[in-house]
Amino acid sequence: MHAPEARLAQVIDRFDQVEARLGAAGDPDEIVKLSKEHAELKPVAEKANALKAARAELEDLSEMMEGGDPEMAEMAREEYYALKESLPELEHAMSLLLLPKDKDDSANAMIEIRAGTGGDEAAIFAGNLYGMYQRYAQLQGWTWELVSASDGEHGGFKEVVAAISGNGVFGRLKFESGVHRVQRVPATESQGRIHTSAATVAIMPQPEDIDIELDMGQVRVDTMRASGAGGQHVNKTDSAVRMTHIPTGLVVVCQEKSQHQNRARAQELLKAKLYDMQREAANAERAAERKGQIGSGDRSERIRTYNYPQGRVSDHRINLTLYKLDDIVAGDGLDEVVTALISEDQAARLAALEDDS
Repeated sequence: MHAPEARLAQVIDRFDQVEARLGAAGDPDEIVKLSKEHAELKPVAEKANALKAARAELEDLSEMMEGGDPEMAEMAREEYYALKESLPELEHAMSLLLLPKDKDDSANAMIEIRAGTGGDEAAIFAGNLYGMYQRYAQLQGWTWELVSASDGEHGGFKEVVAAISGNGVFGRLKFESGVHRVQRVPATESQGRIHTSAATVAIMPQPEDIDIELDMGQVRVDTMRASGAGGQHVNKTDSAVRMTHIPTGLVVVCQEKSQHQNRARAQELLKAKLYDMQREAANAERAAERKGQIGSGDRSERIRTYNYPQGRVSDHRINLTLYKLDDIVAGDGLDEVVTALISEDQAARLAALEDDS
């Protein structure tokens, strides 16, 4: 899809307007708002200007090729075809930048991992996934904070929640939501049989300006003793907090800090879950209209299998199979999977725009 001249002009004009207003603005709130838009528009405007300049240069070279000076015409011809060959890549990059943005892509996120079918082995696998994402976050330069954990009886977690903050967290992790399946011989298996277990991952955006009003009159708050790894206060004081949102039945538990801190974090998590529920409902309404989306978007969808005997990881939504299980589970190789999912989503959305145009 070629980026149309009108759209390029709109981007450049808007960037120039924002830049001019930013230089003259005196109101702190307006400066913050304009600075954010300026940062978002700058790479798009720079690419738009580069593409505009390349297209103009191509026209100039074309005219020079038709000129009366044979030597100049030959030089222009070489430059013309070299530039023409590089133009599609520039146009493709511009098209990606012009794709409609998910407003939450730049947001921080909460990650919730729950052990599914498979008993103790599922809890151990949930622990493996927790370690994988924690290492990946570290490699991305993000901040990772454990919010709540319910330990498995033989290791891992029955359920664990962490907060991830940094640049573009949700945008990179949002396709990790769904059912992850593991196939391997458990340590407790004496017959050497391969078992299949599962864990569910939910990635929930936490935008700074989250548009959720939480009516605490509709929330039941219970305090209890923490049951997971929580330091010196675990099992000594009723520091853990459980909040139940009565209208939806959503339940969150925070047990890693003081009761006061747990209350504040539980409210954050509950708002994130309510916001995520709204996003999911909106996505479901649009699902019938979307073309080529990555998976169904349903949290109960099986999205990936980790097969230990074969050393492979398969993502079922994009038919990607990599024989790098150890690297991926360690977190070091996960970016290859994440990048492939994002690229596939971009390609699908570009194709959908072309079909609609």
